[in-house]
Amino acid sequence: MTTHYDADAGHHRIVEAGSPVINFSVFAVLILVTLFIAYRASSRGTSSDYFVAGSTFSGAQNGIALSGDFLSAASFLGIAGAIAIHGYDGFLYSIGFLVAWLVNLLLVAERLRNTGRFTMGDVLGFRMRQRPVRAAAAVSTMMITIFYMIAQMAGAGSLVALLLNVQGAWGQALIIAVVGVVMILYVLVGGMKGTTWVQIFKATLLLITVALMTLFLLGKFGFSVNDLMDQAAAGNPLGERMFAPGAQYGESSTTRLDFVSLSLALVLGVAGLPHVLMRFYTVPTAKEARRSVVWATWLMSGFYLCTLVIGFGAAALVGTEKIMNAPGEENSAAPLLAYEIGGTFLLGVVAAVAFATILAVVAGLTLTASASFAHDLYANVIKRGRADSGSEVRVARQTAMVIGAVSIVGGILVHEQNVAFLVGLAFAFAASANLSTLLYSLFWPRFNTKGTLWAMYGGLGSCLLLVVFSPVFSGDPDSIIPAVDFALFPLKNPGIVSIPLSFVFGVIGTFRDEEPADRARQAEMEVRSLTGIGSER
Repeated sequence: MTTHYDADAGHHRIVEAGSPVINFSVFAVLILVTLFIAYRASSRGTSSDYFVAGSTFSGAQNGIALSGDFLSAASFLGIAGAIAIHGYDGFLYSIGFLVAWLVNLLLVAERLRNTGRFTMGDVLGFRMRQRPVRAAAAVSTMMITIFYMIAQMAGAGSLVALLLNVQGAWGQALIIAVVGVVMILYVLVGGMKGTTWVQIFKATLLLITVALMTLFLLGKFGFSVNDLMDQAAAGNPLGERMFAPGAQYGESSTTRLDFVSLSLALVLGVAGLPHVLMRFYTVPTAKEARRSVVWATWLMSGFYLCTLVIGFGAAALVGTEKIMNAPGEENSAAPLLAYEIGGTFLLGVVAAVAFATILAVVAGLTLTASASFAHDLYANVIKRGRADSGSEVRVARQTAMVIGAVSIVGGILVHEQNVAFLVGLAFAFAASANLSTLLYSLFWPRFNTKGTLWAMYGGLGSCLLLVVFSPVFSGDPDSIIPAVDFALFPLKNPGIVSIPLSFVFGVIGTFRDEEPADRARQAEMEVRSLTGIGSER
């Protein structure tokens, strides 16, 4: 495989030298192996088996799966590319993602595991009126999940287009569609147990791969970090400025405020991500839920340190110009670096591992959204708690197919955006819709049903409205609709406005509700969340 500059097309192209069949075979084998794992470990039986694997995983196993569920295309492709292009400012994604787990560890994991059963709707509906609150939880979960999945689909399109030299929008659209179909198969075949083992397998592969890439890269520079940094500065138009804050977010007061908004979304969003919250139900006790977070935090700390080296290594050995002219632009930095330090073989391995990462993450997201729809909306709202396990699982599988189709279309529309940035938007939605309602439900006795609905719909609606009227959708060359300009909100991430608004809406809604909170139910929830009494299944 060689890389050359095409003067007519105006960009670098990855040209296959007799290896397309081999590369395609690597992907095919990977898909078959992971599907086999999902099938062998599949959850056959009750809705508890399908949705939360019967709560049979240990804290260590769930911690590895959590890291596998969380270390997505944004973490591997998006952050490495952001560091290679923007330097210091790109690494801020890693810091935000990592610090966010402290919120989960200190405030959410243990109490959530003790209070709920399958979904976030179980916690919110514990002491509120069930039907409206569960409906709101299902709407929120599906919207956040679809935004997150769109980002993963975009990453998949960039990655496979780069490896197989697929040029043009139609080729990437076909790739995204194939990823969506395979992801649906994971969910239909494996359920939570199969998906968890795929995530454990994928997390192990990913962590080993980034560690080896880091070692190979440092070895090329005689294990001298100074030499690596010097060459990274030489390969980036920013030069020495890439090591200082402000290259991406320091241009004006607006971009600096955008950075604060993004940081809020990253740090507070993890505690509201439905697919992360649902993983706490796959362990038998709250103690194991805490262990899960500790394991995941340590594994991700090592991973993000490696992406820092990989990002600067891509700037040093590949160069900014080549990265930005490759299919997928910023998202191609890590695969191009793999080719530079290890040739076709390492490129194939890295691309296959990144592809497995995307498949495992979108499978977990799809399972979470379909479980929320089936358990919260279908079983408890439509059927008023009278649905049997078999019908819940059947509805969940049907929902998975619909969600997969929607995410495929969305991924095709945004395939040129940086994946880490798109995930930052999903985090803003999660923090705006879910964080306030979860914290108020767990810690504020006065909180009631109207407050829950106001906080959730107010946060979700304000976040969506601000995104639609921001430069993400229009007004900029890299907008989703660049030809028009209806951007009224100047920031690309709405977290700084929508997150506080959701907390304010929760307070207003609570005090506007004349119906008093159910104090007995609240006291029961407090005892249960702190001690675990009554949470056994």
